[in-house]
Amino acid sequence: MTMPRSDTDSWDLASSVGATATMVAAARALATEDDDPIINDPFAGPLVRAVGIDFFTRVVDGEIDPAAASVDGDKELQTETDSLAVRTRFFDEFFVDAAEAGIGQAVILAAGLDARAYRLPWPAGTVVYEVDQPQVVAFKTGTMARLGAEPTAERRTVSVDLRDDWPAALRDSGFDATKPSAWSAEGLLMYLPPEAQDRLFDHITALSAPGSRLATEYHPDNGSTMAERGQAMSDRWANLGCDVDLSGLFYEGDRNNVADYLGDRGWRVHARNRRELFGEYGRAFPGDDALAAFRNIVSLIATRT
Repeated sequence: MTMPRSDTDSWDLASSVGATATMVAAARALATEDDDPIINDPFAGPLVRAVGIDFFTRVVDGEIDPAAASVDGDKELQTETDSLAVRTRFFDEFFVDAAEAGIGQAVILAAGLDARAYRLPWPAGTVVYEVDQPQVVAFKTGTMARLGAEPTAERRTVSVDLRDDWPAALRDSGFDATKPSAWSAEGLLMYLPPEAQDRLFDHITALSAPGSRLATEYHPDNGSTMAERGQAMSDRWANLGCDVDLSGLFYEGDRNNVADYLGDRGWRVHARNRRELFGEYGRAFPGDDALAAFRNIVSLIATRT
């Protein structure tokens, strides 16, 4: 289902990087139906069904039970669903807190099937910019309209590849770089080459007025290690019937430490690891190797000084 990455590749929500957005949305749908949910995304399931990848459709339709689906006793699906629910809660709280602090414009980079513009309690007048590939933006906009969903903020889509001049496209959509903004780069950095990761943060810094906030997450490991972990995760999901190959989507190469990189460019950084977030949100962090691919993830909120 995936093709090797290139500098000019593109995708929809059933292929390459786009399929991972569908996978994450399926996890959000499961987490929403949890007995003790820490997130609420009523649009995740309908969006996954609209994409039409058979495995993920069966997941959200209840044909694959995350609590029962296991490989050699390891409850893969439940473990990864819990981790993605924790990640979703982190970014949800980030945007809610930023909006309550008076930040009136939010930018969701690589928005995929993110439905925050429709489901979070945005204050009146908030503008939410969603940046992603044109095919992805068009699909979600059309699907949400067919579902009868109405944004809870002023939603503005920016149909542009992040490898192109997305800052110009963002400004053309009305973004005001003189006002504080809230940025998210969720589940994104591992799909960028190391130099593109730096360029992304350089652009965000140039567009961020004092008081702006940024939420992201990163793996301290280099791209090669992440590719190996992606292959291991893909192998486990394949045993459950999933044919999304994650291993070829990551870029190898040493990367700058995100916290240090932002700190050197005028951001005040607060970081927590995934284990800490599990504890904050009342989830038990597995003690075995089930979350090996997630164990060292650092979640970060930075404020522009």
